[in-house]
Amino acid sequence: MPTQTARAATPPSPILLRETVGSIAVLTLNRSAARNSLSEGLIAELHGALNQIHDDASVRAVVIAAIGPAFSAGHDMKELTARRSDADRGRAYFATLMNACSAMMQAIVQLPKPVVAAVQGVATAAGCQLVASCDLAVASEAATFATPGVDIGLFCSTPMVALSRNVPRKQAMEMLLTGEPIAAATARDIGLVNRVVAAGTERDAAIALAQKVALKSAYTIKLGKEAFYRQAEMNLTEAYRYAAEVMTENMMARDAEEGIGAFIEKRAPKWVDE
Repeated sequence: MPTQTARAATPPSPILLRETVGSIAVLTLNRSAARNSLSEGLIAELHGALNQIHDDASVRAVVIAAIGPAFSAGHDMKELTARRSDADRGRAYFATLMNACSAMMQAIVQLPKPVVAAVQGVATAAGCQLVASCDLAVASEAATFATPGVDIGLFCSTPMVALSRNVPRKQAMEMLLTGEPIAAATARDIGLVNRVVAAGTERDAAIALAQKVALKSAYTIKLGKEAFYRQAEMNLTEAYRYAAEVMTENMMARDAEEGIGAFIEKRAPKWVDE
């Protein structure tokens, strides 16, 4: 009987890729066959990567990109529908997943380093939420954005939180109520993305933008990013009081002393990130 050579099973590709470009961590969604939908596993992988990066001094900025025609199509509807057979028709699972996704999005905001989205294609529902949760975003001219949950009877309530903190109310409501997609240029005009670039160049453009920010004092960026999001939730008087406290703390930092000295002496600053 002829000997049969056993073939090793090909291991599945990671659903989240991570690479380092200088001081930039690039996280790439790798579920292209599922349009990079945010499955339970992908949400956990993203959150885990962000937790690892949080205190990693070698990483000064993050880029979130994706492989395939879609940046992210939002939640994995097949994964959600599969839990309809649970005794509670999926209620407990849905609550757990939505809270996990919300925690991951907040981890982006709470990361003490800038996060830049590189959007190459369609970003819908929670995928649009992911873009809106990032500090900065670069989009391909071929990218589109939508919150189309209303079309399937599922209002994009969690994406609404990030979206409404990025764009004016009327534009946010139109996206949420109609579900219609907007082009990259429109997304730029209403403030959802910062820049629109030629298709195929968005990843490099996002890395270049991240590298520009990474040249600054990491301490100053950390302090400023936290202050930006905190003051946005305050009234005017509270915001100014808080900002004055932050400015005072910032002035006492070694990097502020160095930066101001370098400015006066007309030389490049040497950051110590303190």
